[in-house]
Amino acid sequence: MVEVGLSYLSLGQPLSTLSGGERQRVKLAKYLDQKDNIYVLDEPTTGLHASDIKKVMELLDGFVKRGNTVIVIEHNMDVVKLADYVIDIGPDGGSMGGEIVFTGTPQEMADHADTITAKYLRKSLEG
Repeated sequence: MVEVGLSYLSLGQPLSTLSGGERQRVKLAKYLDQKDNIYVLDEPTTGLHASDIKKVMELLDGFVKRGNTVIVIEHNMDVVKLADYVIDIGPDGGSMGGEIVFTGTPQEMADHADTITAKYLRKSLEG
């Protein structure tokens, strides 16, 4: 639990008291020593403090370094900035979405894309 950044949890603490990101990290803890797997995470940073987001990103980077593939569905620009590759789906949400509007690195997105995500990524890179 220390390696996944959850050393503060109490033994016997109900899962219902954890955020979605914390629950995902509990599940990931059992896979720390494996390789050649594909992991898909949906919004793993939801409800987390910025320092915890950094821990999650270090954890996911460790999975990649051990030979795994990690796919993250995420809206947090601090996470998007650290991606190797971005697939932006839009152009908007709901019935106005569902199309691939950009693929490439975060830097390519910031430099060339004309999407809602690119707009927020540029703002995040500036500040």
